[in-house]
Amino acid sequence: METNSLAILCYIRNSRLDRQGRASIFLRITVNTKRAEFSIKRKVMPESWNSIKGRMKGHSAKSKLLNHFIDELESKAFNIHAKLITKKKPFDAELIKRKLLNIEEAHKTLLQIYDEHNAQIEELIGIDYSYGAYRRHIRTRNHLNDFIKQAYKREDYFVKEIDLKFINRFHHYLITKKIGNQNTTTKYVVNFKKIMRIAFANNWVNKDPFFHWKAKWKKVEREVLTELELRTMMKREFKMKRLEQVRDIFVFCCFTGLAYTDVQKLSQNHIVVKMNGTRWIKINRSKTDSRSTIPLLPAAEEIIKKYANHPITLQNGLLLPVISNQRTNAYLKEIADACNIEKHLTFHLARHTFATTVTLANGIPIESVSKMLGHQSLKTTQIYAKVIDKKLQEDMATLKDKYKFS
Repeated sequence: METNSLAILCYIRNSRLDRQGRASIFLRITVNTKRAEFSIKRKVMPESWNSIKGRMKGHSAKSKLLNHFIDELESKAFNIHAKLITKKKPFDAELIKRKLLNIEEAHKTLLQIYDEHNAQIEELIGIDYSYGAYRRHIRTRNHLNDFIKQAYKREDYFVKEIDLKFINRFHHYLITKKIGNQNTTTKYVVNFKKIMRIAFANNWVNKDPFFHWKAKWKKVEREVLTELELRTMMKREFKMKRLEQVRDIFVFCCFTGLAYTDVQKLSQNHIVVKMNGTRWIKINRSKTDSRSTIPLLPAAEEIIKKYANHPITLQNGLLLPVISNQRTNAYLKEIADACNIEKHLTFHLARHTFATTVTLANGIPIESVSKMLGHQSLKTTQIYAKVIDKKLQEDMATLKDKYKFS
């Protein structure tokens, strides 16, 4: 634990005398064994200096004036130190020196930069950033705050002090606190990396501490509904309207590929009628702001018609009565049980099902699927193609076992 102890020493440098044989006087500030020093812009004859007291010898007017000046500097330094202790803000000898010399450019701290970053993102929600992206950075900032308090007993941390050891300790903290799985904790560190890149670009740090750090992602197999599971869910009758409503919106996304945040804001303004009378959804994805262009299949059209006069849709001017994501995922577990689906059903699984079971498995070109999903790169869509390939391999393996000569 840091004590933040302060020591001040006033001394002269005999090795560098001016033409009159005078030595410059320096003030050295030491905090936790780390030093910062500067010239007080005063000079004295070496023989007139008391090195033990750190003052000029004698009682002349010149001596009294110089010693009073040094006393004032030391007093100010101790006052600055006391205020920093009271505010519980991180500081070092260099910061006290800067404040003492009225140098306005203060050392940047990690949480200070992160707060500035998040304030800028908040102003750009709906323009360049989604609310989800903003919340992810808020969570990362809060995790860093908790980590700094626990690991370093501080309220904040100088960015110039951050090194690879700090990064690895933060990652270890996230894992031991069971903040999330491997990919979730890695995402938090990647968010933190963005802040340090900002610091590096602004010359607040001399080097990028993430230079030797490499993100480690765990390969995740994307679950999807099979055609049989999807049909079973569509045909299932529910006595509880809340389950029927969530099932319908989930199925709607199985036939459109929309993510939760996009179906939540879907309105009549996103529906475009082509020359041949077909209706299409055209919407900018909340996550990436990329354009999704999706033809409305009959199953999706039926669901829109079903909820045209629902109180929530009428009140908010939306096409579907979407409830909170948390409640939706909770109800999906009940729906999975009712349909005897053993997979971990989450709302985003609908988007995966659209990409695989509904489109790619039925021969829709991957380029078309990519455009409907609003992917910025075809490489992202190819992940779903691998899911289809794996399924084909499993089916063929079953077929081989069935037709063996024995």
